[in-house]
Amino acid sequence: MIKVLAIGIALTFASAGTHAQTYPEKPVRLVVGFAAGGPVDNLARLVSRRLSELLGQQFVVDNRAGASGMIGAQAVAHSAPDGYTLLMVPSTHAVNPSLYKSKMAFDTERDFTPVSLVAEGPFVLVVPAKLPVKSVAELVAYAKKQPQPLSYASAGVGGLPHLAAELFKTATGIQATHIPYKGAAPATVDLLAGQVSFMFDNMLSAIPSVRDARLRALAVTTAKRSAALPDVPTMQEAGFKDYEVSGWYALLGPAGMDAGVVNKLNSTVNRILREPDVIKKLQIDGVEAQGSTPQALEALIHRDIAKWAAVVKASGATAD
Repeated sequence: MIKVLAIGIALTFASAGTHAQTYPEKPVRLVVGFAAGGPVDNLARLVSRRLSELLGQQFVVDNRAGASGMIGAQAVAHSAPDGYTLLMVPSTHAVNPSLYKSKMAFDTERDFTPVSLVAEGPFVLVVPAKLPVKSVAELVAYAKKQPQPLSYASAGVGGLPHLAAELFKTATGIQATHIPYKGAAPATVDLLAGQVSFMFDNMLSAIPSVRDARLRALAVTTAKRSAALPDVPTMQEAGFKDYEVSGWYALLGPAGMDAGVVNKLNSTVNRILREPDVIKKLQIDGVEAQGSTPQALEALIHRDIAKWAAVVKASGATAD
């Protein structure tokens, strides 16, 4: 009986190893829970194109937009864990559990297999060029002198730019009124017109207006400066040593994926992220190529779920 059991275990491991060696044997679907043309989709298409070339099977992007990425995430969570359905997510994946408590049809941690971090980048604190402030300290002093709270824009309730601003309020002690918009574009229009005083914007949206001097960039939110705006200090350099917000993108699969397949995908993705052309393309979009182990990605998601749950609770933001 022991011998039969040992043979069964050996055959199981041999089968798993063979699966990893031959994977992929058919096209792979890479689900994106957002519309085509956005930053998540652009990144997914860049990575999927190279995965197709390196692994010899088509990696096809499948846009399942809606509900802050949750429609696509749900589709992947309920898929077979065979490596043929994957998911590209932004860092809002770790915010959604706090915002959509009654609407989550999956568990953000238990129902997915982390594969690799793919890219990471800052948001940038911007003000209209006509606002009489040239640093974070001057913005804080200006806000505290006003008889009424300043207003700030965001691309929508509960997104990381909104929560980055709420974290900023906590760190600085200022009061500011949130004005949510349906996307970064209309928010930027009102910011340029001076209808709101500041905004934490994504780099791709902010850079054109910063470079033509219509907006002034005061700080980026990551611990190190951005290659896209190398002269702009970090929030930590501006005097707020505990302030850090990263917008990241990661590759996941359904829970229960074969470890050999995960390792094969992980090593290939990390190889892609070391390619000079890929690094350059990502920097143009204001993010840095950033691979990781599956374990490091799992820890990052876990930390961010806890971090943003506290910020969401303090801000009162909800999407339920």
